[in-house]
Amino acid sequence: MAALHPKGVNHLALTTTNMKAQLEFWCDVLGCSLRALYWMHGVEGTYHGFVELSSDSYVAFVQHPDNTEKFVPGLTHAGNPGGPAPGGTMQHVAFHVDDFNQLLALRDRIRNRGVRVMGPINHGFVQSIYFAGPEGLALEIATGSDIPADQWIDPEVQALCGITDDELERLKEPVDYESGDDWLSNPPHDSGRPEMWFPNGGAEIIYSMSDQTVWDRMSEPEPPVPPA
Repeated sequence: MAALHPKGVNHLALTTTNMKAQLEFWCDVLGCSLRALYWMHGVEGTYHGFVELSSDSYVAFVQHPDNTEKFVPGLTHAGNPGGPAPGGTMQHVAFHVDDFNQLLALRDRIRNRGVRVMGPINHGFVQSIYFAGPEGLALEIATGSDIPADQWIDPEVQALCGITDDELERLKEPVDYESGDDWLSNPPHDSGRPEMWFPNGGAEIIYSMSDQTVWDRMSEPEPPVPPA
């Protein structure tokens, strides 16, 4: 059986204060197709939009009524692929194309729509172009795959990160996990572990529910437009 780990990005969700401007950019400038636009499930007053990268990979947008238009490079956004940004926020995101010719063709499409592009640049294991999206997004298109770890893990940087040789081997070859027949219950709250934030004690209410209860109460599988 293949090792158990995520196999790609199903969707990257980005906040927006202008859904139409984001969709115009991603569909017209980058050539992605709009696949969904609806009220976000369980979130009052909030729109959700999805544009398609491939049949199992999307960029999604969340327009919440309390989203702000504040954009401060180095404080709220990186502004470029090397700029500072708060921990836990998106520095930049790179999307994949199959070969260098596609990279150059997409570069020209973006420039044709009036958006300036830096690159291509050869990073060794990938070749990339860089450009900005609406609301301060720092974006990259790249081609390349199968990074050789023995060449691209720098011992100096490993040491600066406080990673021992034993830890490095564990990171390079993670221990596999065999899922059992029964679902596991949530562990108790641990302040040292990441956890989603909900107002008014909502996290304890949600995490105390069984998976079946969450499925039954929160699922909304019907599309807003019924199939013909």
